[in-house]
Order: sequence, then structure tokens, then C-alpha cells
Amino acid sequence: MKSGEGQRPSSLPSSPLLNLRPSTDYPSVMELPDLKDDPYLKVLRPLVEAYLAFWRIDIRHIKSLRLTPSQFDVIATLGDTEGMTCSELSAQTLVTKGTLTGVLDRLVSKGLIRRDAMKHDRRCTKISLTAKGDALFRKTFAAHMAFLRPFFARALSREEVDQARTLLLRLRDSFQQ
Repeated sequence: MKSGEGQRPSSLPSSPLLNLRPSTDYPSVMELPDLKDDPYLKVLRPLVEAYLAFWRIDIRHIKSLRLTPSQFDVIATLGDTEGMTCSELSAQTLVTKGTLTGVLDRLVSKGLIRRDAMKHDRRCTKISLTAKGDALFRKTFAAHMAFLRPFFARALSREEVDQARTLLLRLRDSFQQ
């Protein structure tokens, strides 16, 4: 192996995907197994198709509320809270840290959130909904849940919802290890 091959540049942050074994750890030519009856492969396509079908419906409805998916995520996450730091908000939403600042800037300009310096640490900022933001949260979150509920109710019983949640969280956690 040449110097530097298979090593992560020091400028890249550590992430589970970057900690995967290099391709040199796997044979370059593998015999293709019989995949016809592979139980894991049988769940992969339906999982991706379900996500994409959900995403298309979800994003269309969020856009009809005159919000971007990232703006809706931030507003929904801040709703019914006393506010969060940027770090907490980043951890609780699906918005990447690099995107979050721009999303927050646009929400501030719309008068939906405010940034306040924390009393104990002025370097830390607390993000909270304004009265206008709270009113939008109450209107849009309720409307979005009412829109999505029939899709879930049509497919899953209440017991199956709990089972599906448990299984999806377990699968998510397996990929994050």
C-alpha cells in the first residue's frame, strides 16, 4: 500500500461511514451468493421505497404550508419547548450543522424565531419561537399530522405502529454503531 492510501485525511471529521474498513480488506472479486432468498435483501428495497414514497408526500405537503422541510423541522422541534441551543437543535433535527445557520437566519428574518444569548454563557445562543412562530407551529404541525395520520392508519394498527417503531429504531441504531 502506498503511503497515505486507506488513511483518512486528518481534516475530515470522524463519522461511522468514514470508519468503515477500507476496500482493501475485502476481496476484489467475490462470488455472488444466491440472493434470491436473502432475508436482508428482501427488506432493503421495500424500506427504501417506503421512505421515498413518504418523502415525496411529506415534502409536497410541507411546501404547501409555505415552508421548506428544514424550516418545518426546526419549527416543529422548537414547538412546545422553552427553546434550545444551536447544538441541541442540531442534534434534535434532521438539519445538518452546515445548513442550520442559514435556516435560522431565514426564520429570524420571517420573525418566526429569535436568538438570545444565554445568561450563564454569552457565547452560547438559545433559539426560541416568537409568538408568530408559535402560532405557525400550532397551525402547521397540527395540519401536517392530520395530513399524515391517514397514511399510517391505512397501513398499520396501533400495535403494529409500536412494533414498526421498535424495529426501525433498532435498524437505525445498527447502522450508527
